[in-house]
Amino acid sequence: MLTRLTSAFAGVPGVAAIVLGGSRARGNAHATSDYDIGLYFTAAAPLDTERLLVAAKAVADDPAATSVTPIGEWGPWIVGGAWLSVEGHKVDLLYRDAGAVEAVMTSCRAGEITMDYQPGHPHGFCSAIWMGEIAYCQPLHDPPGLIAGLKSIALPYPPALGDALIRRFQWEIRFGIENAELGISRGGQTHIAGCIYRSLACTAQVLFALNERYLINEKGALLEAALLPRTIPHLSKQARTVCRLIGDDALASACDAMRQIDLQLRELTQSSGR
Repeated sequence: MLTRLTSAFAGVPGVAAIVLGGSRARGNAHATSDYDIGLYFTAAAPLDTERLLVAAKAVADDPAATSVTPIGEWGPWIVGGAWLSVEGHKVDLLYRDAGAVEAVMTSCRAGEITMDYQPGHPHGFCSAIWMGEIAYCQPLHDPPGLIAGLKSIALPYPPALGDALIRRFQWEIRFGIENAELGISRGGQTHIAGCIYRSLACTAQVLFALNERYLINEKGALLEAALLPRTIPHLSKQARTVCRLIGDDALASACDAMRQIDLQLRELTQSSGR
């Protein structure tokens, strides 16, 4: 599959490098996992999306239903790409401007991060995701050594980035709980669930930073965080309890349970000298 995809897209004008990302690159994929294929280009030689469409149709199971987006169609962070079915497998093409990626990574390495709204990312898109994409991806086609150069920025994990992520997300855990508690008297279950979700997502961000691991996807982040060397005991069980309590409309109890997670995380952070 990867050989076929690489052969199909390597000759498209503007494709400087091709990488395998996502769970298949990290080694925790299952049989039905997507193939996340990153297509890196440069500002000096932008991706030729018309030629990319021809290449995509040549490998897609349903060429007539195949389309690719212009650059920027999916916003500044996801950028653009295509959703394909190839040999019965879901294949996601994702565009990345190598120059923009390098600039963001350089800022992240210096401890400067951003958080932006992005459909498909209910927690938001943290700029450090691009660091993680590069750190964990597997190059499939990289004649100029572009990906190797970017990996030297992402690895080893920069301490300044970890400190910045902890500063950015640790305080928001309690802030989210307090906002949720303010909504209890109004019975705002949806609002409370949203606040608590953000607190849980921020918990995962802090735990990944404490372990010098990149968090590149919210899906399954808490489950993965529960298995990290530095973590909260029984985190998965505690998170499930919080969600169950919200579903049962036991909103005050859900906030209390979330406060226990916050307390344990603060103790862990302090014991780690952060």
